[in-house]
Amino acid sequence: MADPLAWHRLQFAFTIVYHYLFPQLTMGLALIIVLLKARALRPGGEAYATAARFWVRIFGLNFVVGVVTGIPMEFQFGTNWARFSAVTGEVVGQLLAIEGLFAFFLESSFLAMLVWGEKKLGPKKHFAAALALFVGSWMSGVIIITTNAFMQNPVGYGRGPDGVFVIQDLGAYLFNPWALAQFAHNQMASLVTASFVVTAVGAFWFLGGAHLEQARLNLKVGTGLGLLASVLVAFPTGDLQAKLVAHHQPAALAAMEGRFESGTRAEIHLLGQPNVKERKLDNPIGVPMVLSFLAFGRFNAEVKGLNEFPEADWPDNIELLYYSFHVMVGLGTLFIGLMGLAVLFRWRGWLEKTRPLLWALMLAFPFPYIANTAGWMTAELGRQPWLVYGLLRTADGASPTVHAGSTLFTLIGFCGLYLVLGLAFLFLVGREVTHGPEAAHA
Repeated sequence: MADPLAWHRLQFAFTIVYHYLFPQLTMGLALIIVLLKARALRPGGEAYATAARFWVRIFGLNFVVGVVTGIPMEFQFGTNWARFSAVTGEVVGQLLAIEGLFAFFLESSFLAMLVWGEKKLGPKKHFAAALALFVGSWMSGVIIITTNAFMQNPVGYGRGPDGVFVIQDLGAYLFNPWALAQFAHNQMASLVTASFVVTAVGAFWFLGGAHLEQARLNLKVGTGLGLLASVLVAFPTGDLQAKLVAHHQPAALAAMEGRFESGTRAEIHLLGQPNVKERKLDNPIGVPMVLSFLAFGRFNAEVKGLNEFPEADWPDNIELLYYSFHVMVGLGTLFIGLMGLAVLFRWRGWLEKTRPLLWALMLAFPFPYIANTAGWMTAELGRQPWLVYGLLRTADGASPTVHAGSTLFTLIGFCGLYLVLGLAFLFLVGREVTHGPEAAHA
């Protein structure tokens, strides 16, 4: 694979996938910490305050590694994607700079107050710091997703005589319908990740017979929020996102379902293997009319197949896009089932006595990370072969003077560095979980 473009894409894919393992937890945890701190202000809320202290420490560890792993991506816009930056910098560069201010200054400042300032600030001001941390964390998400939404569905822009993109309508750019739907969908998915992690820690403590009061609290908060967020990821946020893809990126929708022929009453496929060479889906198992309804709100709506589009405009890795989409949807469905069962058992008083379900809740926490990664892969692979959909091809955005060897060399370096960071992170988080919430209070 000597093509420099392939290495540029692989390096950016690796660094961004690794980086997003951390923000997806911090954004969800920021909301959970606010809820815990709010409940702690009421009488009898000391257990919630203890839980909040513990999760603030976990948030801090995630935040630090997230910042460290996010910095190389900013540099890659100049090193690997110089032509993209040259023509779109006036549109995307300003928002990315603002996001850096939120991430480095707003979040880090209030995180320091949360970790070390509880006694000096007092309960109400400490809650205000948690609220500010939440706002900063989610504003970072708003900014990044608004930038990505422009690449998915460019609106509010103009182009100068030199081809450079500029913002002509700031309102249209900021309130891009794609950005609004994508933000809601992404934030609910991050809350799923955080809820599963909170639930897993509670189940771990309960199975080990340690910190039982905190274990029950974590199970209560985690399963309740986990069920709510899992449902909201599917509907209405996921449903709205699917309709936007159908309207603005019909070739991506066809590839996500391995659909080559157009037709009405289109089925959604539960299983199958895309056969691009023969332009068909092998061994399909589907549900009739569901895709038509999900995409256009009518069971008899026509869904276009890939054969309707020039092959040069097809997503360039249909197989990976198809499987990413189905992994995301399949896991999301399982999340609703698992959290629904856990909430039912907790409501009936059976959860603490059902060790197999506690084991399932403890071991399930990696799967939201997989689902989130698959979801972002679906979005980014579906946009290909465009960097800015319909306007700038990926092949035209890469740096022309950075050769494959340099990119591969730095990619190997990233792999080694991120391995060390990952092991250190797991050790520190594992130590916090083993010590328990009382250590956080001390």
